[in-house]
Amino acid sequence: MNVRNKILNSKLYGFKEFDSMWHNNSLFRFEGFTKNKMKNKVLNYNQIYLGLTDERLIFLDSLRINKSNINPDFVIFASRHASKTARPALLTHTTGNWNKEADFGGEPYDLSLTSALLHKAAFISLLSESNLQNLKNFSLDIEVTHHGPTSLEKPLIYMELGSSKEEWVIEKAGMVLANAIINCIYQLLEFQSEGTQKIGLGFGGTHYAPNFNRLIRDKNIAISFICPKYFIQELNKEIISLMIQNTYEKIDYFIVDWKGTNSEDKKHLIPILEEFEILIKKTKEFA
Repeated sequence: MNVRNKILNSKLYGFKEFDSMWHNNSLFRFEGFTKNKMKNKVLNYNQIYLGLTDERLIFLDSLRINKSNINPDFVIFASRHASKTARPALLTHTTGNWNKEADFGGEPYDLSLTSALLHKAAFISLLSESNLQNLKNFSLDIEVTHHGPTSLEKPLIYMELGSSKEEWVIEKAGMVLANAIINCIYQLLEFQSEGTQKIGLGFGGTHYAPNFNRLIRDKNIAISFICPKYFIQELNKEIISLMIQNTYEKIDYFIVDWKGTNSEDKKHLIPILEEFEILIKKTKEFA
């Protein structure tokens, strides 16, 4: 709600309520940037909507867009983030469950639809806006793929403010995330227009995926799903096929965090990846 309020009350851009509902709440439509004519020229060819649901996002099982007047191409969930360390953080990630556990939404062994370019656009926008606003003490992270929902009919990502009640209400942090969400959409359109990004699926490493973060930040690489090292043994041909099918863009690479994957996991993973006609690369090969 902090982020939503910053979007609706921004002096940089405007949203206006219009005659449509979503999940029994009013919908707002993007009216443009107040000063940036160049961005307006790009974004005015695209509709951006702001909605609100009273349901928990991780357990959302339907967008119910058939009951509204909108039909989005992509969905961005503005969400709070919680962790045991409670470190201040801005984060983005894709959603899905790598094993039979689905306590935090979605179905077991299932992945949402998503977009690698949208995922990268979110991260780059968080970096840019955080630097612009000089938001200190907040880490900037891409998390591995985790939790629900997995059954929604549109590609989605999460953009989050974490990681405790203290951070969720910080005005400046809410503004940074709000602005990053809007700029993320502009950045996505730029990536799509340029056509220079290579698309990957990630394997290995830890929850905050530092090697994939660096790759996405510094190279022309966009990654949709990232399976961490502790779920590698759960992978099979079917779920890797799902990673490919559920990514909006065509996959160029399987990317393995080689140092972040032990030898037993490599023995399990590599033969499965070799069944696909997709190039296998190590994160260090992009250095």
